[in-house]
Amino acid sequence: MAKARRLEPAPSDLPADAAPPAADVQAGGMAALNRGREVIRAALETMSNAPGVYRMLDEGGEVLYVGKAKALKRRLASYANPAGLSTRTLKMISLTRAVEVITTHTEVEALLLESNLIKRHRPRYNILLRDDKSFPFICITGDHEWPQITKHRGARGRKGEYFGPFASAGAVNRTLNTLQRAFPLRSCSDAIFAGRTRPCLQYQIKRCTAPCVGRISAPDYARLVAETRSFLSGRSREVQDALSERMQAASEALEFEHAAALRDRLKALAHIQGHQGVNVASVKDADVVALHQEGGLTCIQVFFYRSGQNWGNRGYFPSHARDQGGAEVLAAFLGQFYDDKAPPAEVLLNLEAEGRELIQQALTIKAGRRVRVFLPRRGDKRDLVRQAEANARDALSRRLAENASQRQVMEQVGELFGLDGLPQRIEIYDNSHIQGSNAIGAMVAAGPEGFLKNAYRKFNIRSDKLTPGDDYAMMREVLSRRFSRLLRAESAGEEADDDNARIAGERPDLVLIDGGPGQLAVALDVFAELGVSDVALAAIAKGADRNAGRERVYLPGRAPILLGRRSAAYYYLQRLRDEAHRFAIGTHRRRRAKELGRSRLDEVPGIGPRRKRALLNRFGSTRGVENAALADLESVEGISTVVAKRIYDHFHPGA
Repeated sequence: MAKARRLEPAPSDLPADAAPPAADVQAGGMAALNRGREVIRAALETMSNAPGVYRMLDEGGEVLYVGKAKALKRRLASYANPAGLSTRTLKMISLTRAVEVITTHTEVEALLLESNLIKRHRPRYNILLRDDKSFPFICITGDHEWPQITKHRGARGRKGEYFGPFASAGAVNRTLNTLQRAFPLRSCSDAIFAGRTRPCLQYQIKRCTAPCVGRISAPDYARLVAETRSFLSGRSREVQDALSERMQAASEALEFEHAAALRDRLKALAHIQGHQGVNVASVKDADVVALHQEGGLTCIQVFFYRSGQNWGNRGYFPSHARDQGGAEVLAAFLGQFYDDKAPPAEVLLNLEAEGRELIQQALTIKAGRRVRVFLPRRGDKRDLVRQAEANARDALSRRLAENASQRQVMEQVGELFGLDGLPQRIEIYDNSHIQGSNAIGAMVAAGPEGFLKNAYRKFNIRSDKLTPGDDYAMMREVLSRRFSRLLRAESAGEEADDDNARIAGERPDLVLIDGGPGQLAVALDVFAELGVSDVALAAIAKGADRNAGRERVYLPGRAPILLGRRSAAYYYLQRLRDEAHRFAIGTHRRRRAKELGRSRLDEVPGIGPRRKRALLNRFGSTRGVENAALADLESVEGISTVVAKRIYDHFHPGA
């Protein structure tokens, strides 16, 4: 059992000439350092040499540092002697005003407790794992006679089988979407399932077998559930072979429609496996963890393999001092990463972690079974580690580019587009719609200090002359409206009296269009019509198959430029384009959601949320309200005779 104690010296133990801590630290004097050493020495007098965890606290009680020790007294004694300690550690000692210790039975228990306390307190002098989101899983529920397949994140409070973790919500959504084509299980909630009287759209597009209305028998549905479970458990070859045999049998029996359905399911399974990247038969349940350091920063890539399948990867950038090496950072990362996650059977590393054997023991205790933490030297597993290492190196290159001097990046952008100096304002444009509906244009802006969020603007596409889905016409409308307003603001020559007018009058140095030569031609036409001649213009497009690593920049009168993947300008332009796309998609989705939430009742004057709810509760739908008699409308609670007459007249004009 762990035992906690707080150890701090009595006021008489402190040096008489001790200055206030903040002043000492700022001055960098010895007074604060000596005071911190005295605190530690006083704590050592009653400290045992048992394993445990210690916490350094400042004057306000904030945790500065959490550490573990095989022998607490011996470890803390090293802080009392400043010889050989780093400047960062000396500063921590200068701020220390109390020491708390928790003794444990073993060093492994101390390691587990240390990781937990670091994640809880996030001390400023510890290596910190910043991203602490839980991972999503796929769940096949077990508390209903017709099991549901769904995405799950968080505590596993519902009875069922959980498969994962997946690296991201996008990874699990893609897998679920394809799984429903291969194994058409229901995805609706139990409440919706119980209330169905006819099949929903999922049944129409062959992604559900409609058990809610009896379109599939219980034994056949149970077989679907078993096949899904087998596939997610790694027995994909067995499932595919069985489906192939059934398809062949159906074909020989001239049941061609059934054979075609089985063929489509086999295609969906192949699609899942084809998008999982590298799958290695020798790896069943493993995390591949690779670290790369450069420029004082660290990137750690984690690839998740479960049941022999690759379920995605995620990159981490832990916070640490610039002089802390990879072995120390990796050890701290592993402890915090698995603090609230079940470790797999194997953890493959690309370099030796500090205290690897101890970490392995701790993960074994946490998992309740043997966990191997090791560095593969050859074979398939070594190839997986190399792949993860390459991803870590590439991700860190991107992060370094993002963190590089903004001025240097802007200088590169200025040179690339032939600008006279640093671009002070860059505007990026994109469109978003679904087959022409709820079409919007979006503009984001950036400058030397980063994105200018207050300058972002959306454009609801107004023209009723353009063909739905015509991206060129939409871009023409957006640019025409933006630069017409700019020219009006400049010709007025007056001080802007509000933010909208001020931003409208700010001329960009560079305009980037998300698109290719077609969008660029449209922008050139608009600029020629309006007489805009001193704004640089370019379009940035993804490569073939929308490959995000092969962007081309199209400039007027010049051959397209294929940007170098390692250049800071490449990553910066990619960020600009992605931000415009994110803003456009988000704006479109909000408009679409608002449109879907509207009804014809919203058009009736005087009908607010309360009256609307009362009418829908009484008549069941907007159509029911439209067909209701005047007397029936008057009988609804909250609807007066005048309001009822207004509703009736709205739906029955001229009656």
